[in-house]
Parts: sequence; structure tokens; C-alpha cells
Amino acid sequence: MNWNELAERVLNGRAVTRAEAQAILESSDVQLLDVLAGAFAIRRAYYGREVRLHLIRNARSGLCGEDCAFCSQSAQSEAPIARYELNSVEEILAGAREAARLGAMRYCVVTSGRHTSRRDLEMLCEAVRAVKRELRIEVCTSLGLLDAERARQLTEAGVDRYNHNLETAERFYPEICSTHAYQDRVTTARQVKAAGMALCCGGIIGMGETLADRVDLAFALAEMGADSVPVNFFSPRPGTPFADRPQPSALECLRALAMFRYVNSKAEVRAAGGREQCLGALQVLALYPANSIFTDCYLTFAGQGHAADLAMIAAAGFTVGALVQS
Repeated sequence: MNWNELAERVLNGRAVTRAEAQAILESSDVQLLDVLAGAFAIRRAYYGREVRLHLIRNARSGLCGEDCAFCSQSAQSEAPIARYELNSVEEILAGAREAARLGAMRYCVVTSGRHTSRRDLEMLCEAVRAVKRELRIEVCTSLGLLDAERARQLTEAGVDRYNHNLETAERFYPEICSTHAYQDRVTTARQVKAAGMALCCGGIIGMGETLADRVDLAFALAEMGADSVPVNFFSPRPGTPFADRPQPSALECLRALAMFRYVNSKAEVRAAGGREQCLGALQVLALYPANSIFTDCYLTFAGQGHAADLAMIAAAGFTVGALVQS
């Protein structure tokens, strides 16, 4: 397959087929740079050489009743992580100030658990309003399952974007979680869009799913109109049911990241959790299909650090994106 021609067809408005998406994942090591070049042509058309930085705050850690097998915060995890109740308004605001200082375009506030209680939601909305009054930064929240009323409250408080990942394909979902269903996640994603927030929705590569499952996930995200697609790379966490599963190879991760760009051409594609662990010395290549990254840290573990991220971006000839508001 001529990957540049495929990219041109995408840029001319023709969606890739499932067979073409699968071919990206099955491409050889020799073809990989050509696959990435095509993905970069699409990325460059919509985002230039800009890299958008996101800083994540784990505002409630552990204490979760769900049984997601990959997650160190789940009910069945014995991982040695910090466990604490919801941060205060001032703590969340302080985190936003730090995100702004580091040049993040978005500040991502995440809480563990199936959903957020009414009381906690009111406090989180108060924190979002405080951030918006003081700072020029977009706010993304990830607070579990949503109903229409919760989604409306978040929109009115000023939340710009809501994250709720599908995690994997519908076929494979029962292998990773039994306490809620794939359809519950789809319903929440639809509530986000209906309430007027941008939708951040992606998944995890390498938990044992097939290549066809990865294609199904990419197409599901395209069909629901995900505005942002975080692609996480499975990095096994000690103390979780998936602790003994192998992580995907760097080349496998890069093929997947490229495939998500070809399928979700206009979306903000993020090289998210597991970037450093799974991509290693090749992580800079993720910037060719992806136009955003998390910087500094993740939910329960540290990344390579903000300074190293900036150095990597600059060395590859990319620039850090700035928030533009009217």
C-alpha cells in the first residue's frame, strides 16, 4: 500500500476502510517510517508542528469499587499507590496554577470511582469556576459515568472537555471489567456531546485484544465524533490482575498510534499513558501521528518530567501549542 496516497485520500475527505486500518497495524517494520510519514501529513494539515501539553491531576485516588483489571486504583488492585478522598477547591486550583506555569493548554482533573457523588460534583464545579475566574487554561474533567443532569452542571460550571474512555473494543470489554458495561461508557460519551462539552475518548493498546479489536475501537471513536483521542499503551502495574501480561512493543504502539490518526484524522490524538515505558527511545516518533501529550506525570506514576518533554519536542523541531481564546 502507498501510505502517502492513503493520507492524501484522507485529506481529500475519504475515510479509510477497516481493511486499510488493519493493514496499517499489519505493516512491516520496513514500512513503518512510511506509515508514520503518511500519518504526519494528516497531522500536519490540521495541527502543523504544534504539540499540545496536558497536565493531569489525580484529585481522588484509589478507593474505587470498579474491577477494571488493568487499573491500579480498582477494587481488586493491591498496587502500592496513594489512596485519598477528593482534593479541596484550593488544592485543585493550585494544580491549575502549576499547569498554567508549565505551559499546559489543558488541565485535566480526574477522580477514581464509578461516578461522582452530588456533593463532590458541586465542589468540583466550584473548583472549575475558580480556575476559570483566574486562569487562561482549558479544563477537562474525568469523573466516571455521567447522566444528563451531571453533564449539564459541568457544562454550566465551565468545563471545556470531558474524558471518558471506551478503553477497548466492545467484543473485548468483558475481559477487562465486569462491574459496568461497554454500553455504559458509550452512553456517558453521548451525554458529554449532548451537553455541549468536547469529548475526550480513547483507549488502551496491548491488554490482549486483537488487531481487529483495535480497529473496532478506532472506528467507534470516529462514529461518536470524539474530539480528542488519548491512546494509552499498556504498561502492567504490580498488584493488578493484568500484572503479568507483557507490554506491547514500541513498533506495535507506533503502528496503533498512526492507525488512530488515519481513522480519526481531525481529532486531537494524544500519546498518553505508557508513552515512556512502552516507546522508550522511540517515543519522539509518537509526535508524528500525535499532536498532544501528557507532561510531567500521570495518575499514579511519574513520567519522564516536564523538562525532558520540552527538550524532546524542541529537538524534533516541534513547538509547544498555546491556548487561543477569543
